[in-house]
Amino acid sequence: MELYINGVTRRITNKHHKKLLELMDILNAAAALKDLHGVSDFHPLKGCRKGEFSMHVNGPWCITFEFKNGDVTSVNYEQYH
Repeated sequence: MELYINGVTRRITNKHHKKLLELMDILNAAAALKDLHGVSDFHPLKGCRKGEFSMHVNGPWCITFEFKNGDVTSVNYEQYH
């Protein structure tokens, strides 16, 4: 994600930058899914998105991601509802 690598991006509203960077730091430090419990409405997705997880950013915006072999992958900033 450009924001995490560069610290800025035009693709994401400025009011979400701080929260997104905080959540991405938490994701980067997580060694297991249990490390994310209790963080920003962390929860698994269901249905066709089974195997993916979500953390709330603001309003309808969330970070979605997969967790494989101790690594966070496929990180997205989206409205999935």
